[in-house]
Amino acid sequence: MPTKKEKERAKKIFDILAKEYPNPKPALNFSTPFELLVATILSAQTTDERVNIVTETLFKKYKTPEDYANADTAELEKDIFSTGFYKNKARSLQNCCRMLIEKYGGEIPRDLEEMTKLPGVGRKTASVVLGNAFGVPAIAVDTHVKRIANLLKLTNSKNPDKIEADLKALLPKSYWTNSSHWLQKHGRTVCFARNPKCEICKVARFCVKFEK
Repeated sequence: MPTKKEKERAKKIFDILAKEYPNPKPALNFSTPFELLVATILSAQTTDERVNIVTETLFKKYKTPEDYANADTAELEKDIFSTGFYKNKARSLQNCCRMLIEKYGGEIPRDLEEMTKLPGVGRKTASVVLGNAFGVPAIAVDTHVKRIANLLKLTNSKNPDKIEADLKALLPKSYWTNSSHWLQKHGRTVCFARNPKCEICKVARFCVKFEK
């Protein structure tokens, strides 16, 4: 368990990021929890911008789990082709939607462990949906969160599940969902993997690079 001092340090970091990036929200476009689930599955190994281009038309064509489950697989693959890994993603979407229908009556379970039983849904995807569609505190660990959490000494692990657990232990529940957004936004605007803008970084003094 982290010490009181470690928790205070973590909260200070995220309070600074909160001022830098007010009103955080997902980069993926969605209007229902189901749409966010689909978009997040599609977002693997591609950009959120690309997914938003695809879902602009996809969500008009496929509106329910039944639409995906009963779709012609080749046609669905064509519709999501530009997101990459389209065969795997089409299979995951269809199998996920079939389980949603058969086991959950077409409704997304509002529980992390239950949601990760769905094909193609890992902890990151489940956390994105829980936190942003259902308002259930959750931390989604993507490449930005993984990298910056290590730089800021909030974790010393490369394992997403361990990083998630470390951040949850450090932060109040009210910070959980937004903490992912703040780190992601910081990674996209300041803390680039290559050539980070350390000179304008508001949390640089907490970073391992600052010590060097």
